[in-house]
Amino acid sequence: MKLSDGFDARRLRPRGPGSWRWRFAAALSALFAGFGILLAMAGTATLLGRPPALGPLNESTGAAIVLLVVGLLFLWLGVIAWRVCRRRSRRRSDLSLSPHLMKKRD
Repeated sequence: MKLSDGFDARRLRPRGPGSWRWRFAAALSALFAGFGILLAMAGTATLLGRPPALGPLNESTGAAIVLLVVGLLFLWLGVIAWRVCRRRSRRRSDLSLSPHLMKKRD
């Protein structure tokens, strides 16, 4: 079979939209996860008897538990959203592949 010098098979596929939306969403979800870590650390520090991390806002034990739970919730949601955004941004074509068939590092 004769190969042409200027032929590129990738030109035949239509170009999809850019993945800047998925990158922005991934960055936003990483910020949510980081905020969750900070809230969880503030709640944990208050529960352990350290000086209140947020001043008079969380001097009670109930407020510290709420901060810890909300922080862990933000962390969990941020990590889940970040993984979904990375998986969507790495999708190269419009083929209907099952997510478990992708590479394990995604």
